[in-house]
Amino acid sequence: MTKTVLGIIGGSGLYGLPGLENKRSEWMETPWGRPSDELQFGELNGLQLVFLPRHGRGHKVPPSNINFRANIDALKRAGVTDLVSISACGSFREDLAPGTFVLVDQFIDRTFAREKSFFGPGCVAHVSMADPVSPGLADQIDAALKAEDIPYVRGGTYLVMEGPQFSTRAESELYRAWGCDVIGMTNMPEAKLAREAEICYATVAMVTDYDCWHDDHANVDVAEVIRILKANAETAQNLVGRLARIMPRQHPPCPIGSDRALDVAIITPPEARDPKILAKLDAVAGRVLKV
Repeated sequence: MTKTVLGIIGGSGLYGLPGLENKRSEWMETPWGRPSDELQFGELNGLQLVFLPRHGRGHKVPPSNINFRANIDALKRAGVTDLVSISACGSFREDLAPGTFVLVDQFIDRTFAREKSFFGPGCVAHVSMADPVSPGLADQIDAALKAEDIPYVRGGTYLVMEGPQFSTRAESELYRAWGCDVIGMTNMPEAKLAREAEICYATVAMVTDYDCWHDDHANVDVAEVIRILKANAETAQNLVGRLARIMPRQHPPCPIGSDRALDVAIITPPEARDPKILAKLDAVAGRVLKV
């Protein structure tokens, strides 16, 4: 079995993790450019952990400018086996009030200005995204949420919009009619790239607002969002600490094969693959490409 290394991507409001032991920070160079910030390495409750702030420390990188490929490649190079995205979001449901955590299990990707795959001309691959969240990892997060007595809902669809502007009211009502539960700007193509990199992935969406559909909360107020973010960030840190305590130290096989997603995904035969793109895929797909 492979040793478990827990990766945490911190979204808005979560730019560090207190309590890390043997802590060090390092810039990871990747074939796709630099990630959002330095990776922070350490141990938390005896588990090896790698933390990356998605927007950079100081929140300097807007959603559409995040180098998602560099972020996931860097985490793969760091040995991450299980990746938890902790993200702020808006709610489409009355019962998902600000302060509630949602353990998302589905996504609708409405982004259009982002690179969405490590693969392309010279080496084509198609991974399955039917179940974008790794259920074994989600079970561990579920147990940690319960243990910390954090208000949460398991299951939900996350609509990923391009941003950086918030929704129009018409868009908000459309997404509600589609049956979406929460909305944010960052978890796609992140989840797709994690699957291509064979990293087990899950999202904890932290509700900060009601988007703009709610009669009593007609506009998203950034000041109010920041207030909720600060409260959510402390809760999220407690969640990560508990998760690090209960995660298995040896990484078990993913029930849906997230950790072997490339076994049946690459369609370009070996003799037709471009060596230039293969060199860029050394970390992400080296297991199957033998790079």
